[in-house]
Amino acid sequence: MAIGSFNSQNTQAPMAEINTTPLVDVMLVLLIIFIITAPLLTHSVRVELPRAASTPTNDKPQTLQVSINADNRVFVGSEAVDSDSLETRFREAVARDPNVELHLKADRGTRYESVAETMSAARRAGLSKIGFVTQPN
Repeated sequence: MAIGSFNSQNTQAPMAEINTTPLVDVMLVLLIIFIITAPLLTHSVRVELPRAASTPTNDKPQTLQVSINADNRVFVGSEAVDSDSLETRFREAVARDPNVELHLKADRGTRYESVAETMSAARRAGLSKIGFVTQPN
């Protein structure tokens, strides 16, 4: 690489070489980006799935609506239930439909202990599908 000087005594022609260092830096950065992103683009595996024709089932599982108000009173549907007979109600629902789903609504002021006891009673009764119902903002 030629090095020019600013001496007035040196009457050589101006430097005519291209500085390739920035070009090499940019190319190395692009190479690293492509090396990192290339495996992400080909991560999927091609699988030819078998074809089968079936009709979707329209059977919706029975839902059991359980609400707990701010006073920690438990309601199944719209009927108030005490904590002693709550597990019995859950067992009856499981006996009618083994795939019953529990939709639990709890007031904002409800104690966590009431919610935990209700979930525990549902689990002991054989309910395995428990969903929490909330209000969107």
